[in-house]
Amino acid sequence: MADRPTSLADRRVLVVEDEYVIAMDIGRCLQEAGAVVAGPVPDAEQALALIEAAPLDAAVLDVNLRGEPVYVVADRLKERGVPYLFATGESQIADRSDYRSRPKLEKPILGTELVRAVGKLMSS
Repeated sequence: MADRPTSLADRRVLVVEDEYVIAMDIGRCLQEAGAVVAGPVPDAEQALALIEAAPLDAAVLDVNLRGEPVYVVADRLKERGVPYLFATGESQIADRSDYRSRPKLEKPILGTELVRAVGKLMSS
């Protein structure tokens, strides 16, 4: 990732992903761009604990966590003013317009695409 589109230096990014290999790949891409990764965590309970533990600059959320939707995490992030995007293989996002209007990256995700999208979240 030598030609990073943006730097995420020292920005704290929560990663919520239940598939280990994907979670590690997302975390690695963000770290290579300078981010401090919170997690990755595989479920909503652990994600909510991290949200409460320290300030976050952004979050990357898988929609389906072991059969459970991630929307409780998205709602908490919204309450705290933390921008987030969905990184998912799901074709549908919940019908609520606030979820459907969020940025969404389709899996598999390119590292440059991820870094660019997270950087854009924080500059909006």
